[in-house]
Amino acid sequence: MASKASTCCGKSAECVCAQQATCSCGKQSALHCTCAKAASENKVEGARCSCRVRPAGQCTCERASTENKAPAGGKCECGSRPADACTCEKAADGSYDPSQNETDFTTKQ
Repeated sequence: MASKASTCCGKSAECVCAQQATCSCGKQSALHCTCAKAASENKVEGARCSCRVRPAGQCTCERASTENKAPAGGKCECGSRPADACTCEKAADGSYDPSQNETDFTTKQ
């Protein structure tokens, strides 16, 4: 499995944007929400932002102003992203799950 999404910003070997992204309340890292929205916030399905940790159009990293704009021109099959940057289950790497590439240092011994 890849260590970052094919659509990642590519700033480093790891996805910087995924590390910056938070849940919508801003209290926790994306995919680690503990508020009342946790059930929906911690799911990885449908069209996502480039790093795949937030829904398309709801990015919270430093690229939010770019990521949250409606795509201009050709769109991917689901219609939420540019044609060459699909991030839903229909993408070439649609099975990519960013939560599977994290190391949980809080519970590992």
